[in-house]
Amino acid sequence: MRLLLAEDDHDLVAILKKDLEVAGYAVDLADNGVDAEYLGNEMIYDVAVLDLGLPQRNGIDVLKNWRTAGNHLPVIVLTARNAWHERVDGFKAGADDYLGKPFHVEELLARITALLH
Repeated sequence: MRLLLAEDDHDLVAILKKDLEVAGYAVDLADNGVDAEYLGNEMIYDVAVLDLGLPQRNGIDVLKNWRTAGNHLPVIVLTARNAWHERVDGFKAGADDYLGKPFHVEELLARITALLH
């Protein structure tokens, strides 16, 4: 299974990448929204984990652009923006799931598994 991890917190990326690889995922990284959008459109992924607070292009715009282009890549939004209206905005933009920070890696892995079924 191939996963796109779009996150700009390098400490979090180091932890997540290792845990995702141990769980059996091949992980590609993007630390800004421009690269995330490009990779999500050009590569084949089973799922994307997308931070909303990315530099250069925020995650909501990346997600909206994917959906406008007909890209149905399953997306779990992973963000510190956890107010109810921000979650609603994420779902309206096309998110399949939404996980607020802080979180447990086990919950993220469970959500990825559920999304892929």
